[in-house]
Amino acid sequence: MAYRLTKKQIEAEVKRCGKDPIYFISTYCKISHPDRGLIPFQTYDFQDQLLDDFNDFRFNVVLKARQLGISTIVAGYVAWLMMFRREKTVMVVATKFKVAANLVKKVKKMIGHLPTWLCLAKISVNNEASFKLSNGSEISASATSSDSGRSEALSLLVLDEAAFIEGLAEMWAAVFPTLSTGGRCIALSTPNGVGNWFHQTYTEAESGQNTFHPVLLPWDVHPERDQEWFDDVTKNMSDREMAQEYLCNFNMSGETVINPADIERMRKTARDPDYRVGFDRNYWIWEKYQPTNTYLLSADVARGDGQDHSTFHIIKLETMEVVAEYQGKIVPDMFALLLNDVGREFGNCMIVVENNNLGLNILDKLLESEYPNVYHSVKSTHEYIDQLSAEYKSGTVPGFTTSMKTRPLILAKLEEFVRNELITVYSKRTIEEMATFIWNNGRPEAMRGKNDDLVMALAIACWVRDTAIVTNQREVEYNKVILDSMIVANTKLNTTIRGQHGYKSREDYRQDDRQEMARRTQAEYSWLYKG
Repeated sequence: MAYRLTKKQIEAEVKRCGKDPIYFISTYCKISHPDRGLIPFQTYDFQDQLLDDFNDFRFNVVLKARQLGISTIVAGYVAWLMMFRREKTVMVVATKFKVAANLVKKVKKMIGHLPTWLCLAKISVNNEASFKLSNGSEISASATSSDSGRSEALSLLVLDEAAFIEGLAEMWAAVFPTLSTGGRCIALSTPNGVGNWFHQTYTEAESGQNTFHPVLLPWDVHPERDQEWFDDVTKNMSDREMAQEYLCNFNMSGETVINPADIERMRKTARDPDYRVGFDRNYWIWEKYQPTNTYLLSADVARGDGQDHSTFHIIKLETMEVVAEYQGKIVPDMFALLLNDVGREFGNCMIVVENNNLGLNILDKLLESEYPNVYHSVKSTHEYIDQLSAEYKSGTVPGFTTSMKTRPLILAKLEEFVRNELITVYSKRTIEEMATFIWNNGRPEAMRGKNDDLVMALAIACWVRDTAIVTNQREVEYNKVILDSMIVANTKLNTTIRGQHGYKSREDYRQDDRQEMARRTQAEYSWLYKG
């Protein structure tokens, strides 16, 4: 109590609090407890270590589990910084303004409940989501924006639930110069998949590629939690939810279209290609052409805006292995030549090209070069039709049309193939695209700043393989059965009965007739036998 302290004791306490944020917070700060009301903030060892990190390192990135009180300990650190340091400008940014404002309120409440003798500065400006102290220090909350903090010289930037802040990479690029004169940053979050700014910053910090200090705080750092507690709190959670909320697992968290567990499984089988060829060495080959196998080439053509890539996959249909792949920024004319050469290299395999604007130009060049096996479809129905028949039938178009109708279908087919382990992907590039291909407001798309060109080309390949090719194979089998029936029905019987002295028996003539009829029929209807 203040009345028990002498002036000399108060002076000593103020000096000690100003030097030691751990002592200040655990001795004088109070927090709201849902059941017990306003209580002293008794910190745990892992929280004390975190406060030391905030003091020792300018940039901290904290990967944490839920309900560890990390936002509260950050609020305590901010209260200490503002109270014992003059002219400090603090900004709190979160995915929602309400979340950022809530942290500001925690800071205000801690300062408001300090002993009077410890309040070296008073609140001079008081707003709902910001306030200013008489010593010039101030704090404000901000919703996500690329302009957040651009014009202010910040002493401390707090990024709360940073993995969920959309467009954080752009915002960081804008705000980083304001920290260059000695400002600090605390980025804290549970994981939310891979590829976002928080994931990239944390993983690069772990490998020493940036100036951030990484801190990992899984659920069991809390001394009052054990396996029984964990099992109870997670019993109704999915694997993804557990990974995100408590396990601090980037790869298993996030709303990816492809299940994170499947992505992890594919990562284990990924390997470097045997060959990297082409003018840009972006044509990767894991297995050369084998004449005994059948292949499918599926291509996605870049829009030409400089952000995406032209891509293709080559799939061995017997095993559904992706045996070759290309991803690069290549001009359309050269991409058409590359597709033509690679398609012929793999036995004139069927080439499927998404027929967007640039795709149609690619398809025109393939047809001009007389490539013999270009995928065609019927307009509106999107049904496959073979190239020869398409030349004599109206209402057909070369290539595959990705539309509002077909896009969800091909992506669902890709997810089905991956989930059921029907396709083998060796490419790390493709797998990483899957890891950043997410649900965004119900629409499957690449995470902001990432690409989905390899994913879309593979999705088209899975759809074509499971519809056009499988259906066509069934029709060929039906046609063969019909032709065999025609052969049997048209067999002429020879009535010669002698089988001695050089004469053929009736059965010999029957066999000869069958073979001759089969030869003639197959020659006449050879187009039906093409598979």
